Amino acid sequence: MCGIVGILSTTKKNTALYIYDALTILQHRGQDAAGIVTSHKGRFYMRKSNGLVRNVFRSKHMAGLLGNMGIGHVRYPTAGSSSGAEAQPFYVNSPYGITFAHNGNLTNTKKLSQELLEQDLRHINTNSDSEILLNIFAGELGKLGKQRINEKDICTSITQVHKRVRGAYAVVGMIPGYGIFGFRDPNGIRPLILGKRTTAGGVKYMLTSESVALTALGYEITRDITPGEAIVIDKQGNIFTQQCSSINKYSPCIFEFVYFARPDSVIDDISVYKSRLRMGEKLAEKIHQQWANEQIDVVIPIPDTSRVSALKLAQKLKVKYSEGLIKNRYIARTFIMPGQKQRKKSVRQKLSAIELEFKDMNVLLVDDSIVRGTTSKQIVQMARNAGAKKYFLPQHLQRYVIQMFTVSTWQVIKNLLHIIRILMKYAKPLVLTSLSIKI
Repeated sequence: MCGIVGILSTTKKNTALYIYDALTILQHRGQDAAGIVTSHKGRFYMRKSNGLVRNVFRSKHMAGLLGNMGIGHVRYPTAGSSSGAEAQPFYVNSPYGITFAHNGNLTNTKKLSQELLEQDLRHINTNSDSEILLNIFAGELGKLGKQRINEKDICTSITQVHKRVRGAYAVVGMIPGYGIFGFRDPNGIRPLILGKRTTAGGVKYMLTSESVALTALGYEITRDITPGEAIVIDKQGNIFTQQCSSINKYSPCIFEFVYFARPDSVIDDISVYKSRLRMGEKLAEKIHQQWANEQIDVVIPIPDTSRVSALKLAQKLKVKYSEGLIKNRYIARTFIMPGQKQRKKSVRQKLSAIELEFKDMNVLLVDDSIVRGTTSKQIVQMARNAGAKKYFLPQHLQRYVIQMFTVSTWQVIKNLLHIIRILMKYAKPLVLTSLSIKI
């Protein structure tokens, strides 16, 4: 999970500050590293480093990011490492000079790395799959052998990328003196949306991961980029789009709606907030069916992203809703923290229980998701220590789909079994109607 943004303005004003603002809005999508690249008079100006957006960019850095077009990135490392060398955007000087920011993760990186070395004669300097994706695109563009390119050449190269690459990818890129471009994988796993802002001095276009970055900065939502589609915006503000994949199947990542995205975002014309309300409704229906004889005194969400679903669940069950777990807002999201040791430590620092809401109560705890199971055991233990008479941890799982990130297949299976053991030991889970692991 990462956040990406690309802005092109016909106003001739520097775009770096607007990219900075957009990345700040997308900070929830990645807290490991941040970067911005702009283009002015055929040259790139770059600043990137590990850390939060506000820490990576100072006034002196922003002053040096010249140009009316640029791209930005906030990173959570799903592939590679947390090294500063893998902060994005990435850059290659041939052909034409290309910068590139990628959200997603590829599944055939080993094969692609070998092809790049043996067939494309391109060197990969990091363990990042984003650098591989950039070099695949650059290699295909270079094969055209043209001194000057146009939008059709970019789309032709993206078509070849779709044929070679497997996995999830939403991309924004930039070519100096030409413009910006973006594309989305044929399954539409990761989101990408276009917006427009008209001013007295000209028009600004933005490509980004979530609609909230557009609306918060005064842009009008134009539309989502469809699975397999490419979009090119030249420096004059002309837009060109093309479907670059003959086989498309819309299969978005469900975690975008459950956990990743902000609730005030709209992805592929679906409100994230409304989708979470519906999840609460569905979970309430299942509790009515399977726990009809259980007395539930209070519904307590595990903050933050489960709040919307938990509130709707409490309304449907006609029981009290309470904020019995308090979150330290200065602790980052534990899912996107690098390293299991740091995640465990942060769970203890992040949450604390209000005894008044737990003592002698039958508590229904609502969590939006279980990614690694890091927090489940500790949260249930908090409920016990706070004096809960009975506690429930329901899971509305019709299908449990796991997409590989940074752990091995065997580790995923071990983690999943560990989660089930936790639920069996400490809580009364709903029946898992089916279980599937997708690698």
